[in-house]
Amino acid sequence: MEQTRTARLGQKCIILLVLTLVIYSCKEDKVKPVETVLVEEPEEVYEFGFKLEDYVVKRDTIKKGDSFGEILQRNQIDYSKIFQIAEQTKDSFDIRRLQVGKPYTLLCSNDSLQEPKCFIYQPTKTDYVVINFQDSIHAYSSTKPIKFVEKEVSGVIESNISEALAKQGKSVLLAYKMSDIYAWTIDFFRLQKNDKFKLIYTEKYIDDSIYAGIDNIKAAYFQHNGEPFYAFEFETDTVKGLKDYFSEDAKNLRRAFLKAPVEYKRISSRYNLNRRIALYGNRVRPHRGTDFAANVGTPIRATANGTVVQSRYSKSAGNFVAVKHNSTYTTKYFHMQKRNAKVGDFVKQGDVIGYVGMTGNTSGPHVCYRFWKNGKEVDPFKQKLPEAEPISDSLKTEYIKFIEPLKIQLDGIDFVSPIEEEQILDIQTSTENLITYTNHDTTINQPNKH
Repeated sequence: MEQTRTARLGQKCIILLVLTLVIYSCKEDKVKPVETVLVEEPEEVYEFGFKLEDYVVKRDTIKKGDSFGEILQRNQIDYSKIFQIAEQTKDSFDIRRLQVGKPYTLLCSNDSLQEPKCFIYQPTKTDYVVINFQDSIHAYSSTKPIKFVEKEVSGVIESNISEALAKQGKSVLLAYKMSDIYAWTIDFFRLQKNDKFKLIYTEKYIDDSIYAGIDNIKAAYFQHNGEPFYAFEFETDTVKGLKDYFSEDAKNLRRAFLKAPVEYKRISSRYNLNRRIALYGNRVRPHRGTDFAANVGTPIRATANGTVVQSRYSKSAGNFVAVKHNSTYTTKYFHMQKRNAKVGDFVKQGDVIGYVGMTGNTSGPHVCYRFWKNGKEVDPFKQKLPEAEPISDSLKTEYIKFIEPLKIQLDGIDFVSPIEEEQILDIQTSTENLITYTNHDTTINQPNKH
């Protein structure tokens, strides 16, 4: 009997305990929630195709007087091993081509010895050379992945286009690219207040995060003196990779020839068949070229598409390049500091073929631009130069279809007023990498462009 009472009492205690636990569990304000702590696995970091955590990573730049051998010797690699590495990789990369200021990376063993296993040299932001000697000795070149991000921008001109872009934190290179696109349509030195523009363009990023500059302008709209001008980039020759900008009705926006081969300070001497020079007794010495004065090292650009037919040095012209554009026109560029094109090269309008210098018979830095028409030297400023080739009839339908979504996108971009430009700059100054309501980013999956 006593046992029965004890059992019943135990059951009541258990029931009371359960009820107490239920009551307390219902009082959320009295019970602290159980926190689940998630431990994230460290993300594996890869660069140049190597898992960095497997190495001690040493980064530096090539200093004056540095050589491949000296760099490795400083890091405890003996001369015989250096010679072996140089010999076995010479067909893939010439170690004498290291340039001062360019970055390099040493991947070393992840131990107390920190012995170098791999040397990586970066001649450009995107290109790199790997000299690997941890297992077998070999070298190869590669390219970092590039992400292309599409962006939009618009503005209203108050004084000039560079200022309108700068107020939104945009690169002045966009202004230069626009002036190139509209070089034969709009005089960018005579823009009017309240002229307007819209752009769709792409920027390049290395390893998803390192800004590598503007890639290109895909489409543009410029309203000058109330008149609209559309421009769309379109590839007309997939074999040669030729691209041009065309209007909405497929007309080419440029001429066959640029106005000048350089960004020049002034024209120091024009084409003049009756020129007299005091140094030569005031005798008539015809000048059959146009001299564009510019700083030494200024890029010299081909004024039209064509094939390089001469690239050499002469006593009077110095370093010079000649480009044959077709059966009618040929151009020459004299007094170069350095040539950047060789015979047989196909060059496109705007390609850099050399740099301004003072070689040959000259008294100051300039490029003497010579222009031949039907085998006779003429003044290019007095010629009625042809327009660039229009889109072929076979491509016109494809072009109209290609620009349709771009035109809709352009038309849908609102103009940013000067007041909004100031607000955008203020926001960008206080918040890094903020994308405002006037700039929309879209990642484009494209292969690297080389």
